Amino acid sequence: MSWLLRDGDVLATAEVADGLARRSKGLLGRSGYEGAMVLPRTRSVHTMGMRFPIDVAFCDKEMVVVGVARLRPWRVGIPRRRGRSVIEAEAGAFERWGLKVGDQLELRG
Repeated sequence: MSWLLRDGDVLATAEVADGLARRSKGLLGRSGYEGAMVLPRTRSVHTMGMRFPIDVAFCDKEMVVVGVARLRPWRVGIPRRRGRSVIEAEAGAFERWGLKVGDQLELRG
């Protein structure tokens, strides 16, 4: 298990989808999700077949948030030009965490 941090503060537990199969699946097939799903080497996501809306953060190569979106089921996210990874969480999580564009994130663990 990993931790998603901002300025040394833990935002959530993090699951890193480090292989193609795990990146392709992401949060599909789940009825909800606590924590953050990190999708390295990903510029865009979709919610085709998802059962719940998600918050999506697009991060650059330094893990700085360059864009955020909320996607309802059966939507496609617009790729972010500088995006190099994506963080997914159940809708409402980013508001609870105070996550916004410009935040410097870090993974530990």
